[in-house]
Amino acid sequence: MSTAESSPTGTADVIVVGAGPSGSTAAFYLAQAGLDVLVLEKTEFPREKVCGDGLTPRAVKELVKMGVDIDEKAGWIRNRGLRVIGGGVRLELPWPDLASYPNYGLVRPRLDFDDVLARNAVKAGARLQTLSNVTGPILNRAGRLKGVTAKVGPDKQEARYEAPLVLSGEGVSGRLAIAMGLQRREDRPMGVAVRRYYKSPRHDDDFLESWLELRDSASNSDVLLPGYGWIFGVGDGRSNVGLGVLNSSTAFQGTDFRKMMVNWLDGLPEEWGYTEENADGPIRGAALPMGFNRTPHYTRGLLLMGDSGGMVNPFNGEGIAYAMESAGIAAEIAAQALARPAGPQRERVLYAYPKILKDTYGGYYRLGKIFVDLLGHPATMKLATRYGMPRPMLMRFVLKLLANLTDPHASDSFDRIINAMKKVAPAV
Repeated sequence: MSTAESSPTGTADVIVVGAGPSGSTAAFYLAQAGLDVLVLEKTEFPREKVCGDGLTPRAVKELVKMGVDIDEKAGWIRNRGLRVIGGGVRLELPWPDLASYPNYGLVRPRLDFDDVLARNAVKAGARLQTLSNVTGPILNRAGRLKGVTAKVGPDKQEARYEAPLVLSGEGVSGRLAIAMGLQRREDRPMGVAVRRYYKSPRHDDDFLESWLELRDSASNSDVLLPGYGWIFGVGDGRSNVGLGVLNSSTAFQGTDFRKMMVNWLDGLPEEWGYTEENADGPIRGAALPMGFNRTPHYTRGLLLMGDSGGMVNPFNGEGIAYAMESAGIAAEIAAQALARPAGPQRERVLYAYPKILKDTYGGYYRLGKIFVDLLGHPATMKLATRYGMPRPMLMRFVLKLLANLTDPHASDSFDRIINAMKKVAPAV
């Protein structure tokens, strides 16, 4: 995608840092609100991102809201639900049929998924500037953010951009957030994921596949590896195969995750193709910041969205849906704030942002932290899969809980139980 602006200086109503799912979603809604929004993206499109590439109905809903063409002819692969493997059981769980969410998911490689969202934002009127690596904040005398510095273009020319509000969609690195004094919280969950593409006959699978037990093929004993795995058909002749490990596991520190993935895959059927000769690219890894592990989400002119605010779902490692949802909230708050004069009136609106996030996700993320603490131990996971997997009704409940898919005012008993659990759990 071509750079929309080449000047080393500039102003805007809002600066968005990063053109990932949160940044491009926020830019779309801000532009629709008639604001001049400048998106600063450090790379060029298309570009790789470590991800499972699978989108649950929560993420699909956000794409539909923005009018993104999600037809199969436009490169999207639909899936009908989640196939869960564990405890000697293989169980296919269709996505629930709800009023609030579609009953299907999607798969699309991040290589061009982010490009699609960025183009959608530009079409709405946002200005996208690529090869613009934000390096730090510009503060006024009161210590409030009034813009950012950046290195722009192939020659990394120093640049300054000013705006009354900055939205961070810069991901787990959180360079700007850290510069503003927002450090990662050690009391919140963190995960690590590695993934690789393989040429495989399973590329057109219409279920996302989750492995609750990973077995070490390199060991002669029945050793369980400390994590969960996934296999998602991409539809282009390849599968996205990966695994995740939580920091509640004793194996989180010092584990060679790439070797762990190879050991798991060596035990899978050879005809699936998940072998070195069928690999398409290297094994890549990334951190998964979960459960609001960087707060506050608003301070002194800066709003955090998605991974920069630690909004990955602790239950299932899903980040894209929450990145897009938080971006929509941030964009609405920013538009309402900028419609008021600078000062106390505007700040009153901006300080509502973290409260809305807490009300929306806080109880659910608290439940997720309890879940992470329990399942960080392979023995606990073994017991859960052994006694839970043979019970399809229980697993349908678990699917709704893990994917956070309920109707708020439904008569379904599972929905009522999960909604009640989220309400009574103390928000993180």
